[in-house]
Amino acid sequence: MTAKYYTQFKLTDSSYRGCNEFSGVVELNRPLEKDWDAADIEAILARNFDLKQSSITLISWSRLH
Repeated sequence: MTAKYYTQFKLTDSSYRGCNEFSGVVELNRPLEKDWDAADIEAILARNFDLKQSSITLISWSRLH
């Protein structure tokens, strides 16, 4: 079962040019566990953009119903 989340985050990688704040819907293959924290979500986003986790700063994240 997939799960959709609304997210806002910043890319802080120095090699990234242009606007660095993004927002939108992210769809995952399964819902996140309740004990996941911001670092876990930043890791997911970083993998998606092929960046280091330290290059992502999570602003907000909430599940869409």
